[in-house]
Amino acid sequence: MSLLAATVSLAACVPSTAPAPVQRPTPAPPQQSVPRTDPAPPSVGFIPPQIQRMRGLEDVIGRDAAGLQRLFGQPRLRTPEGDAMKLQFTGEPCVLDIYLYPLRPGAEAVATHTEARRASDGAEVDRASCVRALRRN
Repeated sequence: MSLLAATVSLAACVPSTAPAPVQRPTPAPPQQSVPRTDPAPPSVGFIPPQIQRMRGLEDVIGRDAAGLQRLFGQPRLRTPEGDAMKLQFTGEPCVLDIYLYPLRPGAEAVATHTEARRASDGAEVDRASCVRALRRN
């Protein structure tokens, strides 16, 4: 019995020759394909607006909101958007949207662009004709 105890205790001191379990790397999840997009343009601060130049709009383009109200009366809509504004004037013949933007940083917004459509069905109409039809004076 003592020989059996000695063998068992001796076996406990001998290192095991069995190989350690191999750690296999976990496969990476499949990468999702993200469509390439162009990066947003860098913010460069103030960007001056483009000014619409059309015959018949000379009395509108460049006016501030107060000047447009003197010309057309109270706007149906007044929509401020940051430092810009949209004014909408309406009458039976047409709807006139006037967009006002500052021409330089900190300046008051003035009319730089217009759009006109028929009040009945929204079809585009001549802007200068709409200005003449809605003009109060």
